[in-house]
Amino acid sequence: MTHRDHPLVRTAQALADGLLAPHAARVDEEGVPVSHLDAIRASGLLGVSAPVEYGGAGAPDGVAREVAEILAGACCSTWFVQTQHHTPVRMLARSELPVRERLLGPLATGELLSGVAYAHVRAFPRVPVRVTRAGDGWRFDGTVPWCTGWGLNDLLLLAGVSDFGEVVFAFTEAREQPGLSPSAPMRLAALSAARTVSLSLDGLWLPDTSVVRRTPRATFAPADLARAANTSPAVFGVTRAALNLLADAGEPESARVLWERLDALRTSAYTLAEHPAPEAHVPERLAVKTQAFTLLRTATTAALVARGGRSMSLQDPTQRLARAALFLHIQAQTPASRTTHLKALTEEQ
Repeated sequence: MTHRDHPLVRTAQALADGLLAPHAARVDEEGVPVSHLDAIRASGLLGVSAPVEYGGAGAPDGVAREVAEILAGACCSTWFVQTQHHTPVRMLARSELPVRERLLGPLATGELLSGVAYAHVRAFPRVPVRVTRAGDGWRFDGTVPWCTGWGLNDLLLLAGVSDFGEVVFAFTEAREQPGLSPSAPMRLAALSAARTVSLSLDGLWLPDTSVVRRTPRATFAPADLARAANTSPAVFGVTRAALNLLADAGEPESARVLWERLDALRTSAYTLAEHPAPEAHVPERLAVKTQAFTLLRTATTAALVARGGRSMSLQDPTQRLARAALFLHIQAQTPASRTTHLKALTEEQ
């Protein structure tokens, strides 16, 4: 059985065709509805990578990537909200702390939906969120610049850095509470529908029983940077959707040429992602990621050109994919990926 034959991949395709894509224009204007997340919860997709013994599917990474491509191509905003959930699941699956037994099952089955708030840890030596020991728990102070899925998530995986250079990850309820205040929803050029806010933390206290991981930043950073060097499946998913529109607009030969490039890049990116040494070949991963961005930009632009003036309608999927492409260019951006990407852009002929 290939990854595309896996039951969860077929489930994702059915959701994409029957729910996400038909309503993507409305979602783009009005926001991701609870009903979309309820459908994803019920589908089993939130547990695609979770251990079977906790109610998950325990599917190979290739299946998870295929699911992500399908969801992102159908409705990138909905994909972005639900994709946050998979990081807490994976972190809990590797944890040996008590919170694993309390939360991994509900997250694996979709009973609970989790967001994340830790990208700011990459800003070091700036420390936007600082943690300090406080009794039998931790105090969080500072500002989380980005938190997606506010009002949709049940939980939030939050991180901060201590004065001793330790990164502390802990769960909290995704709601306003003493020590945690959200901003108004941000109006963004793309994916405003994903309900992104910033969070003000002023003495938010979380007990030790909420902590899922404590690790020296010197250990966390290299692994995190290597992960961020991989190409997001969403890049390929949005590219695929744009090429389908290009072909449907009467340009099958142009689409065919770009499909060949997509297949080659996808194979290279996923081969590197599955390398047994996760922190190996970072320059090669970044190079492929940059090439994938170039193809994404080419595919979405080609679809715009082929569809002409109608692509400027907010109801047209072409401009929505082009705006999603802008977002994907900066999602999970690191200094290394930014440098590599800018170098490639300035060397383009």
